[in-house]
Amino acid sequence: MSLSAPSQPIAGSETFISNVILGEYRVTMDPNEIVTTVLGSCVAVCLYDNSIGIGGMNHFLLPEGQSGDLDDVVFGLHAMELLINEMLKQGADKRRMEAKLFGGAQMIGGLSDIGERNVAFAREFLSDERFPVVAESVGGNMGRRIRFVPTTGSVMQKLVPAV
Repeated sequence: MSLSAPSQPIAGSETFISNVILGEYRVTMDPNEIVTTVLGSCVAVCLYDNSIGIGGMNHFLLPEGQSGDLDDVVFGLHAMELLINEMLKQGADKRRMEAKLFGGAQMIGGLSDIGERNVAFAREFLSDERFPVVAESVGGNMGRRIRFVPTTGSVMQKLVPAV
């Protein structure tokens, strides 16, 4: 599934949370919506255009791959294209969009540098597309729980120790 759906309302408020899992993305202009995900070696890119109050998040597993290896939705290039194209369809302007980058941890020591490769891909892609990265929390050996308010670009992060 490429586009996540809004889900859990927060009791006693108009705010609700949409969870973005691996291979999904979410774009919204709803000021009552918070987009969330949990990351280990995966990466999430949060893009937003403050001038019209729109933003979105994706969640990808691998920087690149051959089509047919896995579903395209797990690859960074596909995830970035889907997120950007949906934001543009809803009125965002590439010249005003800013990015925040999260994830890319090495959750199991000595096994793989996939987190580093994911981060390197995201940085290069965002640079090539001229999206300034205004904040990031990447690498290390802890997971991250991210809560993103797409209409303002505000992000809350909680570090999650490896189990």
